Amino acid sequence: MPVPDHMHAAYVESLGGTDAIRYGLLPVPRCGPGEVLLRVEAVAVDNVDTFVRSGRFRTDITFPFVIGRDVVGTVVDRGTEVTTPRIGDRVWCNSLGHAGRQGPTSEYTTAPVERVYSLPAGVDPAVAVAVAHPAATAHLALYTHAGLRAVETVFVAGGAGHVGSALTVMASRSGACVLVSARADDHEWCRSSGAATVLDYAAPDLAEQLRAAAPDGIDVLVDTSGRHDLAITLELLATRGRIVVMSGMDRKLECRAGDLYTHDRSLLGFAITNATAEELAEAAQHVTTLLTDGVLRPRHIEELPLSAAGEAHRRLEAGEARGTRLVLRPGN
Repeated sequence: MPVPDHMHAAYVESLGGTDAIRYGLLPVPRCGPGEVLLRVEAVAVDNVDTFVRSGRFRTDITFPFVIGRDVVGTVVDRGTEVTTPRIGDRVWCNSLGHAGRQGPTSEYTTAPVERVYSLPAGVDPAVAVAVAHPAATAHLALYTHAGLRAVETVFVAGGAGHVGSALTVMASRSGACVLVSARADDHEWCRSSGAATVLDYAAPDLAEQLRAAAPDGIDVLVDTSGRHDLAITLELLATRGRIVVMSGMDRKLECRAGDLYTHDRSLLGFAITNATAEELAEAAQHVTTLLTDGVLRPRHIEELPLSAAGEAHRRLEAGEARGTRLVLRPGN
């Protein structure tokens, strides 16, 4: 199928609210050196997409800016000196839409070859794109930043969410003992993801329950909810325990310095947007293995047409997509 000159895309001409999103025709991008051109099959809608579009997360953008980040597609053209992937290969990428790169919410998109990964045979593109960002985030949190070891205890606050579920799957498969907090109606899902102990996040005695479940302390704590109550959580940490901060952008964190340094404890902040190409490739290898094994799965996917990008952003910001991954597909 020949590549057309123009494509449908969801884009913005300035940073702002969801009403800034336009859907219309733009020129099909051309491959630069070291890039591939993809015919888009599926695009996920992530919270980070709304941060970039609104300007809450500042990054280099050229207007008109095609929104989005994560994509599954088929290679239809290659830039100079690109030998792999080959034309016709199905691939995925989870680092578009920032640092000068256009997003993929369009019928075609270019991607740097070092940020493109092979899609395992038989994996549904909607499933792959739905788990790509949460799972890569989970890998970076647990291994790149927290240095998780198999014998450790991990607590995931908000274990029923997209990232929380991926954290639970990865940590449990690494041999760690995984404790999770979640709403009561999410407990069975958390257990199916590999949690050894699931607690009600709203329980007034949650801290006491965690102390009983982890009497030697928690080694790695990841709060996907963004609440970060350090006055409580620091007391739950083991010596050399680590708290990974990756949510709650506007939350103020306060603690006594002595609660950190006298026990060799650490607060580790990270955003996947800052990950290097090498770190993302390492995470992608792990994600691809888990996709092949069939253990990474979204709880629920809702597929929408590309033209519904604005509505998808609105629903995400309004909290109307809980437990659901919104996936945009061309031609729907």
